[in-house]
Amino acid sequence: MAFKRFSWGISLFLSVLTLASATADGDYPDYSDVTEEWGPGVEGVIEQAYRDCFRTYIIDGRVFTVRMPFAQNNERAELANGELAVQGGGKADPQVLWTEIDGLLASDDFKKYVAALADGKEKAVVFDLSAQSWSTTNDLFNLARIKAGAYPGLPHKPYILTHGEGIEASDIYNYIYSIGRLGMDCSGFVWHVLSSIAREGGLDLSRTLRKSLRAPQSSVASLYFGTWYFKAANKEFIKIKDQIRNLQPGDVILFCGEDGAAVHSAVIQSVDRVAGKIRYLQSTDEAPMGDRGVHESTIHFDPTKPETSLKDPVLDWSQLRLSPFLGEKPSAFHDDGERYRAFPEVGGGSVLRLKALAKPIARLGIRK
Repeated sequence: MAFKRFSWGISLFLSVLTLASATADGDYPDYSDVTEEWGPGVEGVIEQAYRDCFRTYIIDGRVFTVRMPFAQNNERAELANGELAVQGGGKADPQVLWTEIDGLLASDDFKKYVAALADGKEKAVVFDLSAQSWSTTNDLFNLARIKAGAYPGLPHKPYILTHGEGIEASDIYNYIYSIGRLGMDCSGFVWHVLSSIAREGGLDLSRTLRKSLRAPQSSVASLYFGTWYFKAANKEFIKIKDQIRNLQPGDVILFCGEDGAAVHSAVIQSVDRVAGKIRYLQSTDEAPMGDRGVHESTIHFDPTKPETSLKDPVLDWSQLRLSPFLGEKPSAFHDDGERYRAFPEVGGGSVLRLKALAKPIARLGIRK
C-alpha cells in the first residue's frame, strides 16, 4: 500500500497533482489561497480554521482528502463495559490529532485493513471501539440481515457492508473514528474556530476565558470548553435575535435538547446577503456518509426578507441528518432546520455571540 501525507502548505506537488476535497456544496482546491477566495477578514480566518481539519493522503495509489472525524466521547459506551474516551476529550488541537492520524494510517494494521477492503469479496467489517480493533465476517446470515435492513451491530460494534472493491473515503473515516478514537466534537471544533479568530485579531482566548471556564492556570483551557458553556445566562455571551439581518461570522448556532440546554453547536462562517446564503461549519457524525465529522452546511434565504428568523420553516437548511453508520437508528430530525426548530416549548435553537471577539472581529473586518 502506498501511503503519503500532503500538508496544506507543501508546494512541491502543485504542478503535478490537482487535489480537491469534497464539501457539502462541491469541491474546492486543497491549495487554493484562502484570502483570494474569502479576503483577509474574519471569513478567511474561519475558513482557514476549517481547512485545518482536512488532510490529503495517497492511499493504495489513490488520492483522498480526509476530514477530521467527530469525537464520539463515550456516546457509544452504553453497552461497552467501559469508557470510550477520545484524545483530549474531543477538544484537542487539530495539528495534534493529525500527528496521531498520520501514525495510525501508516500502521501495519491499517495496511491489512486496506488489503481486506480490496480482496474482491463481499463481507462485513466489524469494528470494536472498546478493543480498538476490527474483524471481518462473510457469514451469509449476517450479510442477508444487513441487506434486509436488520442491522446486527451495537453502538460500540458497528457493522459495515463492503464488496471488496477497494478503500473509499468513508472507510478511512470509519477506521480513524473506531480504531484511533480520534476526532473533534462539536464544541471542540467551535473552540478551534473562535480561538483562531481571537488569535488573528490579537487576543489570547484561553487567557481571556480561563476564569469563566473554571480552567486551572496550568491546564489547556480548551479542554474545559463544552456545550454546557453555551447559555444565555453566561455573561461572556450576547444572545442574538436570530433574524438573518442580525447574524455575522463567528456567531454560534445552538441546537437545544428537551430541557432547553444546548446539545449541539455550530459556527457561522459567512452571510451572503446578496445571494441569500449562510454558510456554517460544524462537527457531527449524524450526517450523510460524506459529511460525517467536520463539514460545511448552508441555509438559503430570500435576500429581500432579512427579518426572517432561523426558526421560520421557509428557510432551506441543506444539511440532512442521518445515522452515523448505515443501518443504525436514524436521527429524529430530517435536517438541521428541523433540529433547530425542535422543542419550541423551551425556546428551540438560539444564536450566541462571544463578547470577547468583538474587538478581534472589528480588527479583522467583515466582508460587505
